[in-house]
Amino acid sequence: MMKNICVTLQYDGSRYNGWQKQGNTEETIQGKLEGMLSKLFEQEIEVNGSGRTDGGVHAIGQCASFKVNTNYGPGKIMEMMNQYLPKDIVVVDAKIVDARFHARLNAKSKTYTYRIGTGFSRPVFGRQFVWYHPEEYDIEAMKKAAAYFVGEHDFTSFCGNKHMKKSCVRTITDISIQVVENKLGDGDFPELQLSFTGNGFLQNMVRILTGTLVEVGQGHRKPEEMQQILEAKDREAAGFMVPAHGLTLMKVVY
Repeated sequence: MMKNICVTLQYDGSRYNGWQKQGNTEETIQGKLEGMLSKLFEQEIEVNGSGRTDGGVHAIGQCASFKVNTNYGPGKIMEMMNQYLPKDIVVVDAKIVDARFHARLNAKSKTYTYRIGTGFSRPVFGRQFVWYHPEEYDIEAMKKAAAYFVGEHDFTSFCGNKHMKKSCVRTITDISIQVVENKLGDGDFPELQLSFTGNGFLQNMVRILTGTLVEVGQGHRKPEEMQQILEAKDREAAGFMVPAHGLTLMKVVY
């Protein structure tokens, strides 16, 4: 019986070259899933993710869908997947969805969080999920700058693909910036966390937005410059791109 399955995944992206399968490497999340499922069910299975996370980016709430001819229910499918997936990828939920459901096309919003370690000491535990950049940040200035990005805009200036031919118009519904106090043992490891929620994101978009806001926080740019950057529609107008390992896809809403 053909079933359309939607799974929620968590993965540590440290050793992977991103979500999308590639011809020159087997180390992609999509590649691992398709290879495992195709062998497990002895049929060609295509897996569609809600979005293509960059190499080194992590996920707590990535969603993916695939069609499989099987009599097994979603609980058994999840159990079997977790038995054969690498230990840095896990399925935390599985369900049967409508035959027309597509994890990417039906996604209404996604939330990404970028974590910046700002403490005197760099974190040892969980360091692969946090970019250590101990600087003084003007949080209020960053929030004022972030407000320029909320709403529907052409984000060409924040797209890492210079040859992008499709529309770069996206809608960001919320950007939150906060300092979180993390304590590990006797150490104090404060983090600056930037969370972005929107209907979709361009290649490297969240990382470039974060780098631009970091420059505002350090006083290298003024909040008012964000409007000019958007209007420029030029990658060179925006700030630097922060490293991938600080970014995590938190959740997808359908």
